[in-house]
Amino acid sequence: MSRSLATHATAHDMPRKPNSPRAEKAKAAKAIRAPKRARHGETESCILREDSPEYGAVAPRFIDLFCGIGGFRIAFERAGGRCVFSSDYDKFSQQTYEANFGDKPHGDIHTVAVADIPAHDILCGGFPCQPFSIAGVSKKLSLGRKHGFQDEKQGNLFFSIADILDFHRPGALVLENVKNLKGHDSGKTFDIIHRTLTEALGYTVYYKSIDAQSVVQI
Repeated sequence: MSRSLATHATAHDMPRKPNSPRAEKAKAAKAIRAPKRARHGETESCILREDSPEYGAVAPRFIDLFCGIGGFRIAFERAGGRCVFSSDYDKFSQQTYEANFGDKPHGDIHTVAVADIPAHDILCGGFPCQPFSIAGVSKKLSLGRKHGFQDEKQGNLFFSIADILDFHRPGALVLENVKNLKGHDSGKTFDIIHRTLTEALGYTVYYKSIDAQSVVQI
């Protein structure tokens, strides 16, 4: 039975700490980006309150990180969203994604400057699970390789997500990984992720382990 840990968060329930270094960095970055957005006619966010007369009239923009073949995109486009950026390292996933949606994802997220990622309202990301899954950790240990955040190829990609969040400040995010993410390294891994999203970036986080097989309907 397949189980995954789904995490979603919103920036509007909990303000950032006004004097934190990350708050000052984000404030400065926002000030630098504002003229560029103005030149292109973009707004800071198109997420609207349900009681707004414009609610539903503007498609929220989302980015699709570690997109695979497009599971997140199918769901968010069905809900009325508009994908403005996608990325995946695997070339075969890129080919399938392009066949499904008509545009090819960018490659390794490390090769894309954070400032070059389009403004967005929602960040979606299923960052690699191999460094955290029971099977993945067991395999890496048997091969004498590092796992978790110490896996330099796949384990530190959450921090790429954090950098994007810190720069662009989308109103919400949805992350997905394996169930064992919560218990990996005696809970230390998930604690770092949770504290990064809440204390450092100011999001309110909700997470739940779900039976992926029972909710998937294509």
